[in-house]
Amino acid sequence: MNTNISFAAASKDYQKGQYLKSLEVLNKLIDTQQDVKTYVLLAKNLLKLGFKSEAASAYALAGERDSNKESTYTREAALLYFACGDEEQALLQALRVMTLARSDADLAYVLASIHIRQGRKDLVSPYRKVISESSNPDHARLAVQLLSDDILDATNATLVHNLFKKFPDIMPLRLLKLVFAREVCDFDLVAREFLPVQRMLDKGDLSVLERDNPFYNLHWCSDEALNARASHNPSLPLKEAAARRRAVPHAWSKKIRIGYLSSDFWAGHATMKLLRRILELHDRDKFEITLFCHTEEKYLEHEAGTVDRSQWGDVCIVRDMTDEEAANAVRERQIDILVDLKGHTFGGRSRILNYGGAPLQAAWLGFPGSVTDVDLDYAIGDRFVLPKSSEAHYHEKLVRMPESYQPNDPANRPKPTPTTRTQVGLPEEAFVFASFNANRKINTEILDVWCNILKRAQNGVLWLMLSSPHTQTNLLNYINKRGIDSDRVIFCPRVSYEEHIDRQQMADLGIDTFPVNGHTTTSEQLWGGLPVLTVQGTNFASRVSESLLNAIGLPELVAADIKAYEDTAVALANSPERIAEYKQRIRRNAGIMPLFDAERFTLHLERAYEIMVDRAKMGLEPDHIDVPALPPRTTPFFSFD
Repeated sequence: MNTNISFAAASKDYQKGQYLKSLEVLNKLIDTQQDVKTYVLLAKNLLKLGFKSEAASAYALAGERDSNKESTYTREAALLYFACGDEEQALLQALRVMTLARSDADLAYVLASIHIRQGRKDLVSPYRKVISESSNPDHARLAVQLLSDDILDATNATLVHNLFKKFPDIMPLRLLKLVFAREVCDFDLVAREFLPVQRMLDKGDLSVLERDNPFYNLHWCSDEALNARASHNPSLPLKEAAARRRAVPHAWSKKIRIGYLSSDFWAGHATMKLLRRILELHDRDKFEITLFCHTEEKYLEHEAGTVDRSQWGDVCIVRDMTDEEAANAVRERQIDILVDLKGHTFGGRSRILNYGGAPLQAAWLGFPGSVTDVDLDYAIGDRFVLPKSSEAHYHEKLVRMPESYQPNDPANRPKPTPTTRTQVGLPEEAFVFASFNANRKINTEILDVWCNILKRAQNGVLWLMLSSPHTQTNLLNYINKRGIDSDRVIFCPRVSYEEHIDRQQMADLGIDTFPVNGHTTTSEQLWGGLPVLTVQGTNFASRVSESLLNAIGLPELVAADIKAYEDTAVALANSPERIAEYKQRIRRNAGIMPLFDAERFTLHLERAYEIMVDRAKMGLEPDHIDVPALPPRTTPFFSFD
């Protein structure tokens, strides 16, 4: 057969739309002429006939024979494999021409989509810009997922702004724009852009919640029934997934094997300032501890040689694994209880749990609410953050610790040392109300109350920790409009952890935010000897300070409502002797009450794990658990002196 004539004939037939005839010639020709142009024409014919998968294979073969390393034929193969649902082959082909993806939105969309589904969001940053600039609405929706975590990244804010201008009707973009507006306290923008959301809610249309990031939903919504609907990335039916997971045969051992999953296993992170001592105290005669770690390498390098992570448990690095591979690593170690410490927070990889790594799976500490869309048996809290009324709004069963859900580390946390108001820029004679909570937790409702307090407490000043100059401008503009002079607001920057612990004690009263309280922030203030005033909340995130104040013996600083919160703050500003008494009581109670008693907390947590395992061994389904309390301590377990 004259190959040139045959190829020309096949090409001519293709041009005439005679695809079967062209394909017949090519099938004969392919035995002797396996070059680029033959496979490309083969792919075109197959595509015209509706055989996408076969066309993808033909384009892949053409790409292999193409001298151009950035072959457009390999690109076509990747796009077609992806369209057919063959993500393994799509990824293989796309990675061969990944440099094209920085300027090719379609190829970037393929790579980013697959990486996200595999739980490798850390790999998608090169593709964010090109996807966000695309006019394809599907690309815009994916761009939302790529942008939804790191709100401190200025690039994200710019991209969200640009995307929203192009696609103002895409609700996830509106919700994300609101996230960035709240981060810098741009209250005018929040009020304006939230109106369409509020209209939908007023009409009873809750579909908007199904597009909201669960973590940022907590910052504007204090109704836990609505929080439970927030779901930016729905996945599998949870009941069916849990049933399949529990049906997998499991070999229990004498020791209970606990796996902790997190990206925060480095000493400088806020989570480890709470959890570190508990990991060190776990009874190794009864428990085997494994840390399934996806902490960024830069944090580990920073602490190399100064922190011995082996004291926390056996470390299994899952950072570079897909979600499924990480779950397999959990399964290989025969973990009895896998505890996710992140939930829907920045850097979390809770989707690993959806691959059924352990017979028991629990959420604890990182996320203050139901971890929607994740296969979990239990959520660990306490009677304050997870009262009986919460049970209807959680797909998880609730485990209530007897005193507080939050652990604390008195051994590795620095003790406050003497400092002065002059050193931290505070007026000597003023009554200092302090809030060190993240600026995104400050809303107009709480600011209005703070302004009322300052109007009534003439000697008071407000001390706030600041995230940016833009935030300072927005806060001062609002406060000035409410009749408060700028000199009554003192801003402080972020400082080292030791300096922050020291400076807190120079304030008179910590004033909490809502609907998201201080969490680690509140326990740090109490550790620094600063009383904190809060208000009773309506969901987990707004009840945390209540839990912590009860655990250190100051329940009277939990106001019944916002009016009581304001009145109490004003009364305390006029009663310096009560503030002095509270500070003395905190100092005394810190060594006796449960909040900073790591040994006691560890025993309660281990008892919770034992109850979970005992139920599972008996073939019982997970159920709500109230962990019994140990007898109270009668002697101090540590002292600040």
